[in-house]
Formats: sequence, C-alpha cells, structure tokens
Amino acid sequence: MNVYDIIRKPIVTEKSMDDMENGNYTFVVDKRATKEEIKKAVEEIFDVKVQRVNTMNMRGKMKRQGVHQGRRPSWKKAIVKLTEDSKTIEFFEGME
Repeated sequence: MNVYDIIRKPIVTEKSMDDMENGNYTFVVDKRATKEEIKKAVEEIFDVKVQRVNTMNMRGKMKRQGVHQGRRPSWKKAIVKLTEDSKTIEFFEGME
C-alpha cells in the first residue's frame, strides 16, 4: 500500500486543533492500515518523528431520506503523537 493511500485526509475540528499544542495530530486513515504502517507513512510524508499512534474505528451515522434509512460509510481515525524533539507538521500551521 502506498503511503498516500494510508493517510487519507486530516481532521480539522476544534478538539483536534487544541490537541496540536500537545503534539497530537488527527487523520482519517485507510481501514486496513495498522499502527506501524500509519507511523511509517506519517514519518515519510511529513518528515517528523512519531512517538505513538492511537487508532479508532468510527462507525458511520444512520441517515434517513424520507422513509428510506441508510448508513454513512464507516471509517478509521488515527491520533498521532509526535516526539518532543520532532518538528511540527507545517500543513496545520495556518489553520489555527
């Protein structure tokens, strides 16, 4: 799997922006990706050092369209903690 296939997109919310001060960055990742693959992908793409990776499988929300019910797709979220001596990810710098 390509590193750009593993890291799908960043999650930009108020909580994730507050976590950036502590060196935590949140991403939507491929559902089949392991913690080691996520760690290597973030280190290669952003040229940083990763301390640990926490992952969560997020279940899709139930949605209705009239009488029909369905579910949004499920996805996987990864919270990446950088080491103290690592530089920050520049991608998030202008979003505060």
